[in-house]
Amino acid sequence: MLMTQTVPVTVAIARRADPARASEMVAWMRAGTALAEAFPGFLGAGWVQSGQGSPEWHMLYRFADAETLRRWEESPQRHWWLSSAQGIVEHTRVERRTGIEGWFDPPLEHWVDPVEPPVPPTPPRWKQAVTIWLAFFPLSLTATLLTSHFLHAVPLAARVLLMTLCLTPLMTYLVLPLITRALRWWLHGQPAPWRRS
Repeated sequence: MLMTQTVPVTVAIARRADPARASEMVAWMRAGTALAEAFPGFLGAGWVQSGQGSPEWHMLYRFADAETLRRWEESPQRHWWLSSAQGIVEHTRVERRTGIEGWFDPPLEHWVDPVEPPVPPTPPRWKQAVTIWLAFFPLSLTATLLTSHFLHAVPLAARVLLMTLCLTPLMTYLVLPLITRALRWWLHGQPAPWRRS
């Protein structure tokens, strides 16, 4: 039986952030590393600031192969983590490299990716707001109807507490990832799937 050899993939990302928010940037990067560590195939991560007071940050993370990297990059956890830095962090360049040299080579000034295309830019906030509303409205309406019908004797504050305790994980782990995946083409300004040739 022929064994296929997996090749580790290193992702190098250049990001910009207001130097006055350096402590927030470090906390955000640590949170992302902690999330990635839970994924199979994660081999490590690191970051450096270009210089004291510089807005430029360079980040690296490495996975055992393209498939484990894809699972991390398409995960709801990573999408949540990226969206949590909106208004703080600007993504300026992404590169992927295979082999051990990916950790040590200097960054290129242009995109080079034999593995997969670059991550699309973050969608405009108004599109994100519409997407969240499309997920939230039907879920909220259904929960309101159910709680008012079955729990009408329970005080309002307790009903709202119960509703939010149930709806928050449903939104975070089920509904929002599904609708985001379904509307990815619209969020990133691509042609609708039925219009592609």
